[in-house]
Amino acid sequence: MPRPEGKSFSNPDGVREMPNMYYATVDLGETTVGHCRFDPGWRWSVDVGPLLGRTSCPIRHIGYCISGRARVEMDDGQSLDIGPDTVFDVPPGHDHFVVGDEPWETIEWGGSGQAVQAALEESTRVLASVLFTDIVDSTTTLERVGDAAWRNLLATHNTRLRMHLNVHGGREVKTTGDGVLAIFDSPTRAVRCARDMARSSRNGDVAIRVGVHTGELELIGDDVRGIAVHVAARVVSLGSSDDVMVSSTTRELLEGSDLTFADAGTHELKGLAGVRRVYRLVDSADRSTG
Repeated sequence: MPRPEGKSFSNPDGVREMPNMYYATVDLGETTVGHCRFDPGWRWSVDVGPLLGRTSCPIRHIGYCISGRARVEMDDGQSLDIGPDTVFDVPPGHDHFVVGDEPWETIEWGGSGQAVQAALEESTRVLASVLFTDIVDSTTTLERVGDAAWRNLLATHNTRLRMHLNVHGGREVKTTGDGVLAIFDSPTRAVRCARDMARSSRNGDVAIRVGVHTGELELIGDDVRGIAVHVAARVVSLGSSDDVMVSSTTRELLEGSDLTFADAGTHELKGLAGVRRVYRLVDSADRSTG
């Protein structure tokens, strides 16, 4: 026999927090109801779309606006303003954003919140080429030049690396003290960027090594994590000054490119099971002068 059931959002079945966005869900039988809050400045195409790899929302939203205002812009040019005490039904194929300085707070049902959760969980794992840079003998250089000069040197160095990231379409994730972690959607662009970084650093005041590995990783806000990140970090540690080191996975994906590699042997990478073959990029500039 069916029985009455009630749940409170103060003790939700699921919670998802992202920049400028929060929603909690409760499950009542086969129905999922979401309590959503979108902060001022939130926009679907900016805060969610890039995570899904889409320019418009593919999900139907059925709900009720508690407070705040939002504007919906459909792909076909139609638009709708949603304010307090409004029930709404928004078809797939739209962008929407918060209007004004007050959070937009809604209740949604029909599984739209659950669909967003599922899509985000799937989309947070992406295939990417991970690039790490590392300054060789950074501690020795710091001791030699002193703190103030080191800060200036590091700032100039990072500016130069970011220039190469911009040229080759890399996304800087973070700095690592004496290096940079970045990701690319193409192994070719990642290795070419690594090559140019190593070349330009030869003319600077620091020597670097660069490592690249391609694999699945998880996007966590502005950060990334996963085995692929650890492999790239271990690969870069196998290099010396000016070296660009790549994993066998990345090397195989570059078959047919104009990039040339030398076998750097098999290695046990710290904290990772098994042995892995690693390759060193043979720079055409070195071949032409050597």
